[in-house]
Amino acid sequence: MAAFDLALSCVRDGTDDLLLPERINQLARAGNHLFRDTALTPGDTLQLFVQQVAHGNIACAAVRHLAEDDFSDSAWCQARKRLPVELIQSVHRQVIEQARRDLDFTDDAGDGDYRWRGHRTHVVDGSSDAMPDTPPLRSHYGVPGSCKEGLGFPTSHLMLLMDHRSGLLIDCHESPGNTHDASVAWKTHAHLQPGDLVLGDDAFSSYTHIAQLSQAKLHAIVPVHHLRIVDFTPGRPHVGKEKRTRKKSAGKTRSRFIQMLGKEDQLVEYFKPVQKPGWISAEQWMEIPESITVREIRRTVKRHGFRPITITIVTTLLDPEQYPADELIELRLTRWMIETNLRHLKVTLGMGTLKCKTLDGVRKERLIFLLVYNLIRMIMLRSARRQGVNINRLSFADTLAWLRHGNLNDCPTLIINPLRPGRLAPRSLKGGKHRFPYMTRPRSELQSELEAKHKDMS
Repeated sequence: MAAFDLALSCVRDGTDDLLLPERINQLARAGNHLFRDTALTPGDTLQLFVQQVAHGNIACAAVRHLAEDDFSDSAWCQARKRLPVELIQSVHRQVIEQARRDLDFTDDAGDGDYRWRGHRTHVVDGSSDAMPDTPPLRSHYGVPGSCKEGLGFPTSHLMLLMDHRSGLLIDCHESPGNTHDASVAWKTHAHLQPGDLVLGDDAFSSYTHIAQLSQAKLHAIVPVHHLRIVDFTPGRPHVGKEKRTRKKSAGKTRSRFIQMLGKEDQLVEYFKPVQKPGWISAEQWMEIPESITVREIRRTVKRHGFRPITITIVTTLLDPEQYPADELIELRLTRWMIETNLRHLKVTLGMGTLKCKTLDGVRKERLIFLLVYNLIRMIMLRSARRQGVNINRLSFADTLAWLRHGNLNDCPTLIINPLRPGRLAPRSLKGGKHRFPYMTRPRSELQSELEAKHKDMS
C-alpha cells in the first residue's frame, strides 16, 4: 500500500494529485456523475481497481483485504459497475498528457534524448486480447475464424500507439477481432502533432496509410510493402496509370524515379491505386492525393550471431543530409521494442486474457490495465533519470514488484537488465506437457459423452 500511495502521488498536475481519490471525485462531479459519500466513492473504487489489476488481477473477493476495509464482494462488484468508463478515460488521458509534458520539459532542458533529430517518435502496432465466452462478448468481438463452431474465445483487435523512447502507451483503439490494422490506424493520428514520426510494420506501408500520414503532416518509416517492386536503377521506366493492372504490370515497378540520393537511396513518386481498399470510406478515399513523393532505402544489415538481412524501407523524410540513410535503417530496427512492451502488458501484467463477462466491464478492465502499465512506465522514467540509464534497460517486472510490495522511498532503485547483443535462445519450453488435452469439440458434446459413459458403467 505504501508504494502505491507514493506512486499515485508522484503523478502531478500542478499542485493536484491526478490519481488520488479526492481528485478523481472532483472529476466525477465535474462530469455530472452523482454518487454517495461512502467507502466506495468513484475515487476509492478507481484506486482499488488499479491495485486489483496490479496485484495480478486478483479475485473480487480479495479486494477488501487490499482496502483494509469491510465491504462485501457484491458491494465491490456494484461499485465497479457504477464506475463510468468516461471517468477512467479522463484520468488516463490526464496521466498521459502530464507524462508527455514531463518528457518534453526534460528534452528541452537537454537532459535526455527523447526526440530523434527533433521529432517525437511513435510506434503503431496491432494486437489482441481474449475474454470469457459469453453471448454479448461473442456477438460484439467475434471469435477467430479458424475456430470451429462452439469453440474458441471472443477476441478483440487492439490498435496501439506507443511513444518509442519512453514506452508510454498513448492510445489504444478497440474493435472486433477481424479488423484490419490499416483500417483503424488513422484513428491514432488524433494524438499526434505535425512533425511527429511514426514507425510501423508491413501492415502500415500501403499507399493509403502513408498518404494519410502525409496529409496530417506526419512522417513515417515503414518497410516497403511486400507487393511493391523496388528498382534502384537511375532513370528506369515505370508502369503508367493506364496500364496499372495486375496482368499488364506484373514484375514491373509502378513508382516513378525522381532522383538518386546515394547508393540504394532514391526519391520516387508513388501513385494512388486504381481500386479503393475495402477498409476505407468513399469520402476518405476522395481526399487521398493522386501521388506522393517518398524516399526508398535498402541496406544489408550484419549482426553478430545472425545471418545478414536485407532491409528496404520507405520514408517521408526526404533530406539525405538531415536524415542519413544508415540512421533511418537503425531507427527502423528499433521498432521491435514495441513487441517487448506488448509482452510486458499482456504477459507480465496479464492483459492477454481479461476476466469480465460484459462489454462494459471488459472496456473498464482493459482501461485499468493500460493505466497501470503507464503508471509503471512513469516510475521507470524517473528511476532511469536518477540511475543514469536508458529506460529500456530497467526491469519492468521489478518495477511491478516494487509497486506491489515496495517501501516509501523517494524513487526506487530498479534492476538494470544486462546488455546481451546477439543473444540466441531456442523458442521452446522445458517441461512436460499439460496433463489435460485442449478442447477441440464443443463442451456440450463432451459432457454428453461423459454422461453416457457413466450411465453404462452404472
